Amino acid sequence: MDRRSEVPGGGQARLINIIRQLLAIAALPFVVAVLVPLWLARRDAVRFAIARSAPHVAGQLLGVALLLAGLTLFASSLQRFIVDGRGTLAPWDPPRRLVVRGPYRYVRNPMISGIVFVLFGEALVLGSVAHLWWATIFLAVNALYIPLLEEPMLAARFPESYAEYRRNVPRLFPRLRPWDASGGDAAA
Repeated sequence: MDRRSEVPGGGQARLINIIRQLLAIAALPFVVAVLVPLWLARRDAVRFAIARSAPHVAGQLLGVALLLAGLTLFASSLQRFIVDGRGTLAPWDPPRRLVVRGPYRYVRNPMISGIVFVLFGEALVLGSVAHLWWATIFLAVNALYIPLLEEPMLAARFPESYAEYRRNVPRLFPRLRPWDASGGDAAA
C-alpha cells in the first residue's frame, strides 16, 4: 500500500473526501435545486424567455441576483463544512466540528438560505408559479426541520459551543455584524 494513502490528507483520503462531498451534493442540493426544477419545467412546459415588459425584466434581473447570491452563499457554506467542519452537508455524514466561520458568523443556516435564494431566483427567472410553489414548500419544510430536528442534534453533539452560538447568531435573519466566536468545539 502506498504510504500517502496512510497519511491523513493523503491521496486516498482526499479521494474519499471528494466522493463523500459529491454524493452529499448529488443527494441533496442537486436534487432540490436542479432535478426537481427541471422536472417542473418539463411537466409544465416552462421555457426560459427573456422578458419584454419592464416588470418582467425587473423580476428576471432580481431572479438572477438571487441565483448568484444563493450560489455564492451555498459555495461559501459548503467550503466551511469541508475545511472547518471536516464533514459534508448530509445529515448522515455531518461535520465533525461546529462550523461558525464565514457566513455562519452572520446566520445559523446560510446553506439552506443559499438554496432558498436559488429556488426563488429560478422561479423569477422562469416566471413559473410551479417553481414559486416549490421554493415555498422547501422553505416551509426547512422552517420545521431545522428547529425540530437539526438544532436538537447540534445541541446534543456540541452542547456548550452550540448553546453559545445559538445565543449569538440568529436562525433566519442575519446579524449586521459578524459574530466573533471564541473557544469550545467551534472552528474559529
